Amino acid sequence: MADFPTSARVVIIGGGAVGASALYHLAKAGWTDCVLLEKNELTAGSTWHAAGNVPTFSSSWSIMNMQRYSAQLYRGLGAEVDYPMNYHVTGSVRLGHSRERLQEFKRVVGMGRYQGMDLDILTPDEIKTRYPFVETHDLTGALYDPNDGDIDPAQLTQALAKGARQMGARIERFCPATGVRRDGDDWVVQTPKGDIRCEIVVNAAGYYAREVGKWFGRDLPMMVMSHQYMLFDTIPEIESWSREVGHKLPLLRDVDSSYYLRQEKYGFNLGPYEGNCRAHWVTPDDPFPEDFSFQLFPDDLERLEWHIADAMARVPLLEKAALTKVINGPIPYTPDGNPLIGPMPGVPNAFEACVFTFGICQAGGAGKVLAEWVTEGATEWDMWSCDPRRFTGFEDADYCVKKGMEVYGHEYAIHFPHHVWPEGRMKKLSAVHDRTAALGAQFGPYNGWERALWYARPGDDTSGDAQRTWDRQGPWFNAVKAECEAVRDAAGILDLPGFSRFRLTGDGAADWLARQITGKLPSVGRLGLAYFADAKGRIVTEMSVARLAEEEFTLITAATAQSHDREWLQKHLAPGLTLTDHSDEWSTQILTGPKAREILAQVATADLARGWLTHQTGTIAGAEVWLCRVSFAGELGWEIHSRRADTPQVWDAVMAAGTPMGLKPFGMFALNSLRVEKGYRAWKGDLSTDYTVLQGGLDRFVDWAKPEFRGKAALEAERQAGVAKRFCTLVIDAGDCDPPYMSTIWHKGQVVGELTSGYFGHRVGACIGLGMLRADLNQPGTSVEVEIFGQLYPATVQADAPLWDPANARLRA
Repeated sequence: MADFPTSARVVIIGGGAVGASALYHLAKAGWTDCVLLEKNELTAGSTWHAAGNVPTFSSSWSIMNMQRYSAQLYRGLGAEVDYPMNYHVTGSVRLGHSRERLQEFKRVVGMGRYQGMDLDILTPDEIKTRYPFVETHDLTGALYDPNDGDIDPAQLTQALAKGARQMGARIERFCPATGVRRDGDDWVVQTPKGDIRCEIVVNAAGYYAREVGKWFGRDLPMMVMSHQYMLFDTIPEIESWSREVGHKLPLLRDVDSSYYLRQEKYGFNLGPYEGNCRAHWVTPDDPFPEDFSFQLFPDDLERLEWHIADAMARVPLLEKAALTKVINGPIPYTPDGNPLIGPMPGVPNAFEACVFTFGICQAGGAGKVLAEWVTEGATEWDMWSCDPRRFTGFEDADYCVKKGMEVYGHEYAIHFPHHVWPEGRMKKLSAVHDRTAALGAQFGPYNGWERALWYARPGDDTSGDAQRTWDRQGPWFNAVKAECEAVRDAAGILDLPGFSRFRLTGDGAADWLARQITGKLPSVGRLGLAYFADAKGRIVTEMSVARLAEEEFTLITAATAQSHDREWLQKHLAPGLTLTDHSDEWSTQILTGPKAREILAQVATADLARGWLTHQTGTIAGAEVWLCRVSFAGELGWEIHSRRADTPQVWDAVMAAGTPMGLKPFGMFALNSLRVEKGYRAWKGDLSTDYTVLQGGLDRFVDWAKPEFRGKAALEAERQAGVAKRFCTLVIDAGDCDPPYMSTIWHKGQVVGELTSGYFGHRVGACIGLGMLRADLNQPGTSVEVEIFGQLYPATVQADAPLWDPANARLRA
């Protein structure tokens, strides 16, 4: 094996479409000293049996970016690397049966237009002009995507592999990785042909990714489903039509019936996503196989009978076709259906690009994203939707199986803003869960923690069906209004289990932390918001920083940011400093409203005259508590932090004192309403690496006098050149629906920005949008329009001050 590489800069484990794309994009970035290891032939896993559809459609902005990039790459890849590829850009027709489905389509059309794609909505009559063989009598319309189509997965993989080789990268087939070990700052990847020493390892092992992850001490949140699709023989009418017009039929998706139907040569390929689906390799009598290369599961068509009959009623020509072949192969799923692309949590110089449910349409973009993570340490688009750190370790095997089956069975489901999926629930409960549930709390999970979303009153419809609407005035609306009014007029209490909480100590902690954030550190006894930027000045995360002593800090951040923020801090941590994660030891209540001090005075031993942005230790009902004088609701208030074991007695004492004064529990929906009225940003919505600190309107959190902080040079250059777009607050005459994430802002026929949050503010009685607007238009009083489900609604730019209590008098009371 004299020619076998003994060292490389990067080793990729797995030779499917994603692994090959990662190698291709690393080489394209100039990192040609990279090796891909494949245990069998390239494509031996899920790539081999994939249907090869290449949609750009997604309700996720980042995944749409990734899939759009893939489609663009594939159109020119064959010519670029001189490899023949069967890539049919046929377009697609995505059928809608309801008003709500058409609203989803119109939202995606707006997003796609902003990304430069020419998506369109078809009326039922227009559908026939694109697809003459379909029955349309019960449809409300369709989405047409001219860029959709299908590709040969094996040819795609080989083309990417050829391109990577041409640039100098290496591929070792029939060479399984058998383990890894850490040797100093290097990884050593073990194979039957010898060891390879490298700087960086990438797990691109598809449905074997969990087994590979174990070598790194990691239990990947994933499971494996079987997906079947059926191939049908030639249909004379299809052949005649195709020869006459010179192209294939568009790919048809009946998403409300949950299947795709694609022309395959002159026959059909039918692929359902059935509700009565099947997981594999999850029980002792169905163990994970050592090798499943180029293998399939036995046919299991009984589960698909309804979908087959429905497809035949939708396209009657299908009834004439003879079934020639059934493909039933494994597809990996994460608990939310999105892949894992990015840093391997807790493991240095290791990355993941695996667990792709739609690996063919995402492979091109995934390779780009992975290469950016490896070579630059950051990605062009904010890719939190696929970041492995969005999972934090509570996702056990049972959870992964239940959520994976739920996602598969609802693959085409609409993700309504107030709907909560039922599987995998009650993983982490607040210490007062029983108390909030008894008060009518309707829960939703945040990093596995069940939090009250809203409190139902007698007669409120709490069924899942009631949540399936885009309309603002669902059953929660009046309940949330009452919760917000209680916070405004008396006081509200919000149970917030799961805050991420880190303690930073050690000589030099203050100097180190000052270099990590853009702004100033608080003095001892005070706290403040801090923003962490990357080298390009983009917003990485937001934390509350409380200074306990000169060299001791508590950092508090979002529940969902636990793994992300801990990793960020540890990655940059200076020698001699200690960072400890205390997230699971504490719980929090927000007590807020004009009567908050009066209520707290009855139960707390503390100095309640201390001002805004201070913190102190006190007692409530004999329990030690940490009181922080802040409120995300924008009213007089405190965060009451207590150890989990003490939280029930603290809650009971506050409720007993406050109820006679009008204290009411409130939930996350009300908090969302309250915070948009104050212009407070939410992480991974308003605050993301899609925007710089200056674009985010966070100038007051930048200390330009500091000699050094990450991103300073980039932000100084941006400030000098002029910020192209800036954070804005809009009041929108929005009709019946609040604008979804990434609704576009229009001015005189041009798209000039986008919304990052939209919700109804009950204290000000208006729909509010937070977002990014072209800088020259970001002036109070400017009239713009916001596109909501395909319709433009008038909106007005507000002053750079909160809509509610602009002088912060109530907050500082």
